[in-house]
Parts: sequence; structure tokens; C-alpha cells
Amino acid sequence: MWSGIGRVVNLTMYGLTVRETMERREGPGILDRLSSAATWVHSPSHTTLPTCAATSISPYEEAFPNPCSGLAMRPGRRGSRPTSTNWSAVMPRPLTALATLPGLRRYFEALCVNTAGIVEDKTVYDAAGISRMTAGAYERLLSDLFVFEALPAWSNNRLSRLVKSSKRHITDPSLVTAALRLDERGILRDGNLLGRIIDTFVLSQIRPEAQLSPLRPRLHHLREKDGRHEIDLLAELAGGDVIAIEIKASASPSASDARHLAWLRDRVGPRFLVGAVLHTGPRPFALSERIFALPICSLWH
Repeated sequence: MWSGIGRVVNLTMYGLTVRETMERREGPGILDRLSSAATWVHSPSHTTLPTCAATSISPYEEAFPNPCSGLAMRPGRRGSRPTSTNWSAVMPRPLTALATLPGLRRYFEALCVNTAGIVEDKTVYDAAGISRMTAGAYERLLSDLFVFEALPAWSNNRLSRLVKSSKRHITDPSLVTAALRLDERGILRDGNLLGRIIDTFVLSQIRPEAQLSPLRPRLHHLREKDGRHEIDLLAELAGGDVIAIEIKASASPSASDARHLAWLRDRVGPRFLVGAVLHTGPRPFALSERIFALPICSLWH
């Protein structure tokens, strides 16, 4: 009955990231690079800045591969339709065995519609036509199966008007596109949905790296109660410093897209290490003090 204390580490095994599939496993992850004053993010003119080289395809495609690829789409085929809309074909095996539970599929679809968002519990379980108690049981089930994960809200004694509700995320964006029977065109013509898919995708790339980071980051989101300021992803490091990330479905972010990051920087002072606006364009550039625009491909380049 050896406990293994100090010799055994628990790691949550998430799905493969783009960086892993490209066999670029060596070197620090994006959070580790952002945290270090000696790395490229603090030297925006440095020659090692990651870029998505200009090609004949659009900046959107270069920086962010087809969000409908994987389980839901035939990779690399623009405008193709889902290969299958069958529940058993796109859901993890343990979940397909439970698909006969009343309302489970409808509840999962309601979560998919609201991925990367803060929404009232009642809105979700009413959409699925189930009770609050049943919804709570289903949410725990989906969490135990690593299909769903809640991103907790960040709290700070310098900021008093922050919401405490978690942000709901489906762990794999391809499950969202499959469950909702979405193709690429369907996503691109809905700006709100596009933002949610990209947000879900980025978190699916950062979440596994956070498990291995020596910084021991805890991932959160931030939002004021009046909605005036919100930040998609905030990594709080072991020493209390923070890295803040905004995710934009834009190829050319401006200083306006970094206004929430600048607000947080000014409020928490030195604890704010760096902010990044991840965007769908090919080039990195500075936006303001300690805030940079970085292409989404920086996650694996």
C-alpha cells in the first residue's frame, strides 16, 4: 500500500494538440514563453518571433486550421460536409453507452451551443427539457468523461466586481461541430459561433501544456459583473503573477482589442507579467506596454 508521495504525479490526459501532431513536442509551451523576460515576447523586433509565413491561402487558414477538421470534417476540404452526424460516431465510447439517458444528447448540444460562454444554468437545462437536478448529474458525468470542463472565474482583492460563475467549455471543438452538424461555411457566417469555436480551440491547445508547465499555472477567466471588462483566459502562476490572453477572430487586431488587457495591467500592476491577443493573422506585433498581438499559430510554432 505504498502511497507514492513525492514520486508519483497525476496528469490529466487531454486530446492531442496541433503541436503534438506536428511532432513539435520539445521546448517550452506558450505560457512558459510568455512568462520569461528573456524570450521573444518581450522583444517584439527579435528575429525569432514566430510567424505564419505568407502563402496563397488566407491568413485565417494559415493561422487557424479548419476548425471543423477532425471528427466532424474531412480534413483539408473546404466546404465539405460532416462525415457523420450519428451520435455514436462522434462521441467518446463511454458516452455513447449512456446516450439513452433522457435528455443527455439535448443537454450536450445545449452545452455545445454555449461553449466558451457564461450562461445561466436554467437557460441550458430548459433548452434540453430536463430538470435542474438532472442537468447537474449530466454535467458531472460529462466532466468525469473529460468531454466538458468548467473554466473557473478569477478573483482578486483589488477587483471587487468580478463574476464568480465558471465558463463552460467543451474540451474538443470538433465535438461541437459534429454534435451541431456544422460545416466550415456554417461557422464562418455566424460571428458569435466562430468566436466560440476559436476560443474553445485555443483553450484545447493551452490546457494540456498547463499540466506540464513548471510554472504550475491555474487557468481562469475574468469578467466584471456589469460586463464592462472581460478576459478570455487568465493564467495565474505559482507566485501570484498573471498572464492574460484575449482570443479574437480577427486577422488584424488593434489596440482596441487589447483594452481589457490594458485595464487589468493598470489595475494589478507588477503582477501582470504580459498580455497577448491571439488572432487569426500571420504576424506578431506590439500593441502596448507588455501587451502583444500573436498569431494563433504561435501555439505550435
